[in-house]
Amino acid sequence: MTGMVDHAVPKDFVLTLCKEAGQVMLDGLGGSLEVMRKAEVDLVTEVDLALERMIAEAIHDEFPEHSVVGEEGWDEEEAREADHAWFVDPLDGTTNYVHGYPMFCVSLALTHRGEVSAGGTYDPLRDEFFYAENGEGATLNGERIAVSSTDRLISSLLSTGFPYQRATIPDNNVALFSKLVTRIQGVRRSGSVALDLAYVAAGRLDGHWELHVKPWDTAAGGLLVKEAGGRISGMRGEPWSPFESHIVATNRAIHDELLAVLRQAK
Repeated sequence: MTGMVDHAVPKDFVLTLCKEAGQVMLDGLGGSLEVMRKAEVDLVTEVDLALERMIAEAIHDEFPEHSVVGEEGWDEEEAREADHAWFVDPLDGTTNYVHGYPMFCVSLALTHRGEVSAGGTYDPLRDEFFYAENGEGATLNGERIAVSSTDRLISSLLSTGFPYQRATIPDNNVALFSKLVTRIQGVRRSGSVALDLAYVAAGRLDGHWELHVKPWDTAAGGLLVKEAGGRISGMRGEPWSPFESHIVATNRAIHDELLAVLRQAK
């Protein structure tokens, strides 16, 4: 993977790298994994670490001037100001992966001075590659995708997630979940925010909300939602950036109604 210039939109690069990472995941699935704990319920495996190294090396080989942002040792100010920075989630859904639960993916996004310009999310189990470029729409395996047309919250299928530190912090999403669960058609908790956002973009879900997310969790998925015609914002409706830690993403039609219910539960 050589010869690309800094200003080129790297779709083929992202696709190839995501599929290579996906194959590593599949090769390790169901085997004897070395599982480490960053916290009591926050897991990391040797597959996470191997993928992070592999992806970072590939990016640095192809784009030596680009920064790579991952879970270990990142600097937010530097990431915001970098001409080109990659946000890398090498295995989103590690807990699922450890348990053999079939919801996990790799997610990569390229930013230019804090704005996401391109992003891809790949589900190796279903061989589904979601991709978006800023201003160019969103695709699934090369076909254009669009958000759903559901226009009432009570008719919507939403997803959410809970932070790893949920046992020790007050804003752990439990109150919001309790408020919303009776106001919607259904709610799903997949354990992979990157896939949840891709599913909003593809119209499989009508919306997603979550607290305490990181840029590598949402950078690609947020762009997918926007380019598929949806809306992503902070919890108060403020404009989204990948550095926003509390997010609401929808098909646009239910966004204001969802924000209103979330405000009531605060």
